[in-house]
Amino acid sequence: MNRLDVLRGCDLFHGLSDEQLGVVEKLCTTEVFEPGENLGKQGCKQDKIFVIEEGTVAIILEVGPLSQRQVQAASKFDVVCWSGAIEPNICTATARAIEKTKVLALNGKEFCGVCLTHPDMGGRMCRGVARVIADRLRQAYIQLLGVTSQD
Repeated sequence: MNRLDVLRGCDLFHGLSDEQLGVVEKLCTTEVFEPGENLGKQGCKQDKIFVIEEGTVAIILEVGPLSQRQVQAASKFDVVCWSGAIEPNICTATARAIEKTKVLALNGKEFCGVCLTHPDMGGRMCRGVARVIADRLRQAYIQLLGVTSQD
């Protein structure tokens, strides 16, 4: 799968034209994480945003010094470590590869720079970040309430 297809499938970039996606594509590098490797760590500075191309990433809340809980999983086309684009750039959860995971990595500062130099794209991508955050919150609320699709 090529980078443009991955970006097209990602909610963060929903609504961008092919030309605009080409601008984003130029910011991307490919990285691979092995199982157990962290993409981002809760409470730590984050400078990259990741779009998953292949693999699965656990979203883990560290609720105490010795306690961790996986609250969600992210897979193909999902964004993890979006804190890399939102000041103060501190991860709100740990993102850890469950299996070998290939991602597109974007430098958070460069991403924000595109938002400023291309206001139309910036507006759409900011709405994309909001959409990603809202979806994660909704999933967390559903999990918290123990609601399933069968209820």
